Parts: sequence; C-alpha cells; structure tokens
Amino acid sequence: MYSSNHNILLVGEGDFSFSLSLATRFGSASNIVATSLDSREELVRKYSKAEENLNALENLGCKILHGIDVHTMSKRACLKRKLFDRIVFNFPHAGFFYHEHDSRQIRLQQDLVRGFLRNAKKMLEEDGEVHITHKTGYPYDEWGIEKIAEEVGLFLKSQVPFHKDKYPGYVNKRGDGAKSNKTFPVGGCSTFKFKKG
Repeated sequence: MYSSNHNILLVGEGDFSFSLSLATRFGSASNIVATSLDSREELVRKYSKAEENLNALENLGCKILHGIDVHTMSKRACLKRKLFDRIVFNFPHAGFFYHEHDSRQIRLQQDLVRGFLRNAKKMLEEDGEVHITHKTGYPYDEWGIEKIAEEVGLFLKSQVPFHKDKYPGYVNKRGDGAKSNKTFPVGGCSTFKFKKG
C-alpha cells in the first residue's frame, strides 16, 4: 500500500505515530510530508508522545508542516506545485459538536471529507491514490465518502480492511478536547483508495 518509492502526504496527523511507523519501516522519511492542523506547541500539549515522534521523524528526514487545513492545503505555498503518489487521511473528524449520529454532525464530517478530497485531487499524481481510513459501521457509513469522492471527480479503486497492528507504534488519537491523548476503538474500518477518473 505504501512504499519508500512513493511521495507521501499525510494529513491530520495526531501524535504523528502513523508517519513514524511508515518512516521506521522505510528506514527513512525523506519521501514523507506529514502535516497537522495544530501547531507544534498544541501537539506537544495534547499528545504525550508528540515531541518524541516529531523529533524521530525529523531525524529520519521527514518534512513536517503545522497549521495545514485540508480545506486549503493545495493553496499553501509550502505545498503548492507538489504532487504526491499517496495522500492519506486516517480517521478524519471535524470535532465533537453534536452526537455522532446527529445529522448536523454528519454534515460537518461530510464537509471535512469534501474539502480534503477537493484539495487532494489537485495535489495527486495522475496514477496516484487518495486514502481515507474510516470506520465502516453506523453512523460513519452515513458520511457517504464514496459519493463525495465522485462529486469531486475521484473514484473508488478499492476498499481494504484496515489492521492497525500492521503499523507498529501507531496509536490513533481523539483529535480534540480533554480526551485528545486517548485512543478510541477503531472497530470495523477500511482504507478507501480513490483515484482520478
């Protein structure tokens, strides 16, 4: 799924443990750009392993960018004119405003995914893939990410079960709030792989 030959963009990283898992497997992170919406200071405050993970990634040659909003990332000078073989967003979440099953919360999630996919499409190599790892049960299946992808001109290539244990050291995190350093049960989830039409 991921190779040291791919130019990889990772967005919405929590404590950067997924990026570090890939970099450790590759023996280098020179092909990885890892980003977060939070500043470095916010990450260190929120996640107990963030500083350690960021330092390890930097030592492996990773380009790390903070303050990257998936809605506008293709317009950022540091990412403009860059194309990637893989663009990855694991467990996207717009924040906790309503209950997960509330239609208003689902719309917030859909807007996040739509903004990400629109921007990712502009940053994708012709034969590249956009990956969203996402829970597949209710209410997450209500997000309709395949339909959103089609709206922006991306199409499902495949859907494969996600197994967290294939990424040693990866710890999924809640994105925000008092429990941001806590993990959450991923349950049934898949990586949805999208390509240009």
